[in-house]
Amino acid sequence: MHNIAFLGLGIMGQGMVANLLKAGYPTTVWNRSPERCLPFVAQGAKLAHTPKEAAQSADVILYCLADDAAVEQVVFGPSGVLEGVRAGQVAVNMTTQSPALSLREAAAYQAKGVDFLDAPVFGSKNEAAQAGLWIVVGGEREVLERVRPILQALSASIHYMGEHGKGAAMKLAGNLIVASQLHALGEAMVLATKAGLHPSDVLDVLRVTDFKSPIFEGVGGALIARNFETYFALKLMLKDANLIAHFAERLNVPIPASAAIRETIKAAVNHGWGEENASALIKALELQAGVQVRA
Repeated sequence: MHNIAFLGLGIMGQGMVANLLKAGYPTTVWNRSPERCLPFVAQGAKLAHTPKEAAQSADVILYCLADDAAVEQVVFGPSGVLEGVRAGQVAVNMTTQSPALSLREAAAYQAKGVDFLDAPVFGSKNEAAQAGLWIVVGGEREVLERVRPILQALSASIHYMGEHGKGAAMKLAGNLIVASQLHALGEAMVLATKAGLHPSDVLDVLRVTDFKSPIFEGVGGALIARNFETYFALKLMLKDANLIAHFAERLNVPIPASAAIRETIKAAVNHGWGEENASALIKALELQAGVQVRA
């Protein structure tokens, strides 16, 4: 069985590491804040003090980090992953990041004889904990097949999208839709509330229509309960919105609705809600309308 290194124990990484250990994979963990590693060390994981040390111990290196800057530091920086790798390993980046950075990583790993996949995930805290993530992969298909059993221990499904960078591109396209659905739900619920409709009655309709969505169902109920517990932080949605904007600009693709949504997300973060769930963007819409959606 492959030895695994897992770097990055945020909300997503913690769930993934728990499932790797549950599946019996020998796992070494690293996190910028080492105390997050300790519960997994108690379950049998090994603790690495640097990304380099983690990479040295592994056959397959997985990492799920906050953003491009974190990847730059953890992979390319001093005592980073690239300083610890050896020929024959596989590195799998599960971060939501720019496709351009994926291509840089692929080239850097290739120079060391290491295979690379960009394999970001759809899903949040619950899916990570329940091994129910949906993984989109860019890289060589043969490399994916070599690590497929590991990814299956984390996921509900795995989707091969093409060469390096294509997994990252798919993740940005998907997150564009997630942000759009959250914003649409917020606009509709705010409008309905100001029109005098009862929010729970509105949700009853949304549950059965041909435009129903799991996002409407889950976020709608939490919204009227005023529950903004963090499953995917609003500040990370802003990071993704910025990535989407820059990616679309590079490809000269118009995304006018997403541009407007990004402004709402910025406003919500500037109001201090960045650490809350991404659905907190709806608070910015409520503020503009002068109403609050609640039971």
